[in-house]
Amino acid sequence: MDGSVETVRKPLNPAKFRDPDATAAGEQRARVPFRRLATLWFNTGSLCNIACASCYMESSPKNDRLAYLTADEVRAYLDEIAALGLDTGEIGFTGGEPFMNRDIIAMLDDVLGRGMRALVLTNAMKPMRRFESALVGLKGRFGDRLTLRVSLDHYTAALHEAERGAGTWKSAVDGLGWLARNGFNVHVAGRTFSGEPAAALRAGYAALFAAGAIPVDAADPARLVLFPEMDAAVDVPEITERCWSILGVAPDSIMCATSRMVVKRRGAHGPEVVPCTLLPYGPGFEMGAHLADARVPVALNHPHCARFCVLGGGSCSKG
Repeated sequence: MDGSVETVRKPLNPAKFRDPDATAAGEQRARVPFRRLATLWFNTGSLCNIACASCYMESSPKNDRLAYLTADEVRAYLDEIAALGLDTGEIGFTGGEPFMNRDIIAMLDDVLGRGMRALVLTNAMKPMRRFESALVGLKGRFGDRLTLRVSLDHYTAALHEAERGAGTWKSAVDGLGWLARNGFNVHVAGRTFSGEPAAALRAGYAALFAAGAIPVDAADPARLVLFPEMDAAVDVPEITERCWSILGVAPDSIMCATSRMVVKRRGAHGPEVVPCTLLPYGPGFEMGAHLADARVPVALNHPHCARFCVLGGGSCSKG
């Protein structure tokens, strides 16, 4: 590594993350080899019903930089998985808010009907609640192969709303409660911006879940995911090939070793593949329109690669 993690949030050195082959210090940049496509993500569109204070996707009611995917476009990638003989077991849906895409139920039906698992990242607010009947129907047919991961940024209303805006807490908790009462397989995604130790955060969420009869084990890192904070403008060490042994981190453990994401940029002819959920916009990470062409190593040439995946130990899949 070409530096150490700083406690002071200083601006990102503009010389960093410019060359996919070398760091600012001239060392060989780390690359993650492609191993298998365990999870394929679809970004259903960047529009969201709310605007958070710090969203790495920049999702909001006005951001349509990523257009809505269609059920037919998703189907084409599922067909390619089958044609290539890939052992992809999980399909993830993210946004924006996936339930703002009118094709989301058809997409889920297609995925689940092929025997795969589906994971939907949602804020569990009004857009999701419009599909209550359809979701209950999917659950009745496919059971726990459908998982909904609800974003609760903190276990208190005050800090959740500091991030997501006034009035968002009750709607999100009500949606989470509806999922629990109807027996859905539910996970929760929290944030670490409060600065509390992980144990304190998990204890706080555990008390919240117990009070609301939410069947989520707060001690299970797959069921309550605590995401490290990400800010591409804040300095972070670049990851070199030497870092794997220094940090004791295996390249195979990094998200882009086993996942890819499909996005559709506004005005583009069609969807394209990018390495992961964290890099929806960067032109340097475009991998073409087909999964067959995306089975290549990924250079860790973005601050999120270092902060979230390598140093933060983050992943967007279920575990």
